[in-house]
Amino acid sequence: MAQIKIFGIKEKLNPIKKQLSEVIHSAVVDAFSYPPDKRFHRFFPMNHEDFIYTDDRSDAYTIIEISIFEGRTTTAKKQLIQLLFQRIANHFAIAPQDLEITIFETPKQNWGIRGVPGDELQLNYKVNI
Repeated sequence: MAQIKIFGIKEKLNPIKKQLSEVIHSAVVDAFSYPPDKRFHRFFPMNHEDFIYTDDRSDAYTIIEISIFEGRTTTAKKQLIQLLFQRIANHFAIAPQDLEITIFETPKQNWGIRGVPGDELQLNYKVNI
């Protein structure tokens, strides 16, 4: 399972939401061997006054938060981060300085999905990769 939140200045984020979702999802699929039909993205376009950051960031500053089940290897998580930096820079000219990525891992039993705790789900993909 992966739930992804994307935060940015609304004037920069809104025009690229669909494409950015595609790029993020492609990285998750490649790094985690994730099923292509499983996509859960939420966008948070923000006003300038509600998104405070340091002067060394531009208006393209974007934060990506990824919540996943525990179990992926450090190698898989690093690959995801690297793919996101590469693909986002290539598609949107968002510099690494303007992109922050955080992966939050929690045990499956801390999730509730389709009426059951996450550790009781029958998944069609592997988490321990």
